[in-house]
Amino acid sequence: MRLTVVGCAGSFPGPDSPASCYLVEAPYEGWTYRLVLDLGNGAFGALQRYTDPYAVDAVGLSHLHADHCVDMCSYYVARKYHPDGPRSRIPVYGPFGTADRLAMAYGLPLDPGMRDEFEFRAWVAGEAGRLGPFAVSVAPACHPVEAYALRLEHEGRSLVYTGDTGPTDAVADLARGADLLLSEATFHDGVDNPPDLHLTGRQAGEYAARGEVRRLVLTHVPPWYDPDEMAAEARSVYSGPLDVARPGAVFEL
Repeated sequence: MRLTVVGCAGSFPGPDSPASCYLVEAPYEGWTYRLVLDLGNGAFGALQRYTDPYAVDAVGLSHLHADHCVDMCSYYVARKYHPDGPRSRIPVYGPFGTADRLAMAYGLPLDPGMRDEFEFRAWVAGEAGRLGPFAVSVAPACHPVEAYALRLEHEGRSLVYTGDTGPTDAVADLARGADLLLSEATFHDGVDNPPDLHLTGRQAGEYAARGEVRRLVLTHVPPWYDPDEMAAEARSVYSGPLDVARPGAVFEL
């Protein structure tokens, strides 16, 4: 598997990065299968630096906050109004109600909304499935809206993406033994943070250590915080390889 960071700014786009978006690629039946995880503010433009958007095979949305899904509106326009004609539908996985939420975001009638461009499917926690070459399992995250952490497995390698989550054993268990944990780190440790919303850098490191994760990549750091300080928090409790997500960073699994 190859993971490319398209956007990694937490909660809103920053001066150097769009909001959350990650491209995961793997060989499949003679071509490269491309899965986009989340498509937040500003991410659709940046995605085009790393792949042809019409070569994307599927999209997975961790949840429906704008910084993780709103650029699906731009993707809809690109697929619907291409000068050579509408592009064929691709599957979009997300929480229940994703189709209606995106239609409302663009001011479309709920029927058909974006259903002519995307085939919407709902995540089911605890149920394993497949997306092209990937075995996929999801766990409920701890967030104010329906949200999921995702685990992708391919040829003995595993990638876990927390999405947005506060502390929860469900996400920690999903990450157990992962080759790479792409974990949000939004809050600082030792501060009176809102409950059930996000992880601190230290908590991300604790989950990586507890799950014996082989590599930790911190993401979703808000523009008002220093990513290196989040990394220092995580390093205080996790001794394995650790990186901070940057736009354009590539990780081979």
